[in-house]
Amino acid sequence: DEEFNELCFEFGLELDEVTSEKDIISKEKGEEKAKGASDTILYKIDVPANRYDLLCLEGLVRGLQVFKERINLPRYEKIIPAQGEGQRLIITEETVQVRPHAVAAVLRNITFTKERYDSFIDLQEKLHQNICRRRALVAIGTHDLDTISGPFTYTAKAPSNIKFKPLNQSQEYTASQIMDLYRTDSHLRHYLHLIENKPLYPVIYDSNGVVLSMPPIINGDHTKISVNTRNVFIECTGTDITKAKIVLDIMVTMFSEYCEKPFSVEAAEVVYPNGKTHIYPELAYRKEKVKPELINKKIGISETPSSLAKLLTRMCLKSHVIGNGNNIEIEIPPTRADIIHACDIVEDAAIAYGYNNIQMTIPKTYTIANQLPLNKLTELLRLELAAAGFTEALTFALCSQEDIADKLGMDISATKAVRIANPKTAEFQVARTTLLPGLLKTIAANRKMPLPLKLFEISDIVVKDPDTDVGARNYRHFCAVYYNKSPGFEIIHGLLDRVMQLLEVPPNGENGYTIKATEGSAFFPGRCAEIFAKGQSIGKLGVLHPDVITKFELTMPCSALEINIEPFV
Repeated sequence: DEEFNELCFEFGLELDEVTSEKDIISKEKGEEKAKGASDTILYKIDVPANRYDLLCLEGLVRGLQVFKERINLPRYEKIIPAQGEGQRLIITEETVQVRPHAVAAVLRNITFTKERYDSFIDLQEKLHQNICRRRALVAIGTHDLDTISGPFTYTAKAPSNIKFKPLNQSQEYTASQIMDLYRTDSHLRHYLHLIENKPLYPVIYDSNGVVLSMPPIINGDHTKISVNTRNVFIECTGTDITKAKIVLDIMVTMFSEYCEKPFSVEAAEVVYPNGKTHIYPELAYRKEKVKPELINKKIGISETPSSLAKLLTRMCLKSHVIGNGNNIEIEIPPTRADIIHACDIVEDAAIAYGYNNIQMTIPKTYTIANQLPLNKLTELLRLELAAAGFTEALTFALCSQEDIADKLGMDISATKAVRIANPKTAEFQVARTTLLPGLLKTIAANRKMPLPLKLFEISDIVVKDPDTDVGARNYRHFCAVYYNKSPGFEIIHGLLDRVMQLLEVPPNGENGYTIKATEGSAFFPGRCAEIFAKGQSIGKLGVLHPDVITKFELTMPCSALEINIEPFV
């Protein structure tokens, strides 16, 4: 286990845990349910989402064997049958509205065992969940070729005109009945929505009208493969042709190992509605060139070109040095769809070199880190406000529309609030435009605490702003509330004076701060003032209106202060 864990780490994978079926069940459902489950040791291996070629035992073992230099990377070959002998899949134009693309291939004279068969089915399931995006982009169908005869037709029909016996069912159903049948199926019901509301459902027939499958829902029972199947017809239908090609390549490269002629795949011809034909699988090998110094520089190592080529060859990227060591030519096999850019090649070289073997170095550039001035001011103010006897609160940045509008006596359109498009709960509908509701809700939740309650918060609020690239802007606000048997306006006013004293803003009109009487919908008439500093209005303070207090389920008077602290940075 230790050694395997090391090997996985070197190869860029993670051995998540060593467990068994019994352990898993007893953890999830308790000891009782686990009785009789298998004790066989299972390895749970974490594979990166881009490495589709490691999603089954065959590919993983092959990858690790090449990495350990025990075997050479196999060469996958496509066998094109003689004219008229190969399998054909004809796509009709009806499919355009539903799932326009299809690709196909054949695995000839394959030998399954129970383990290989399970792995084959399991790989399809893993690909469906991963690259196929739960079958939305691609759906894979595998069929026993000896039970059907080509050419095959991929078309789309009205649900009532499709009738066949679905996989593992005992009788025939129409497509509409199949949808109803699987509505309660824990596994298949998640895929029904993909075609449910379409006027036509996709379906594949053989030359005798036998239904192979109704993608992306279910295969027909007639063509089901078993351990004894010798020839497998694989079709992938989808809405994304690139992904369909990748999925087909992965399926055939992983399991062609078990064919009579290992690593060979029989090609199939796909005929498009416009009459054009294409041979699949593509199994395309391509060459890329990368300069050795680029690899060395990006990783921070100094290896010779030939040793870099050897490292890449161990990662299933067959490489050799060309042009006096100025370039490395890399052959990318069809299994590695994740190699898109030179940086993917560099990453593989780094994995083969071993992340732990890269020397740690201090960066060449010297920079002195600085705290963001706005955050520094925030930190300093928080300390001083706590020293002034106020308790800091941290409240949610999202709130309901009522909190910032109705409860404060304002109209939602006047708040310039940013809305969440599909909120999960009524509590989180908009981004807050003021910190006051959060503090009042905090007081409401702490009414049992001894009076007075003195709270403050310094956080960001969000308002719409058409002039910014994202259409909204954040402002750092400071808000404080005082809740007691008497309103305590003088305490909040005193706190404002203390903050201004700390910010070294004098109490005068020229370059200091002043307060002027005003009216605010959330405040008691005649008990509200606007604060001016740096030649602009920075906020308000005052005694809250009794309506506001009762709407937040409070019973005592409360005074509040809220200012924008950004002008003081």
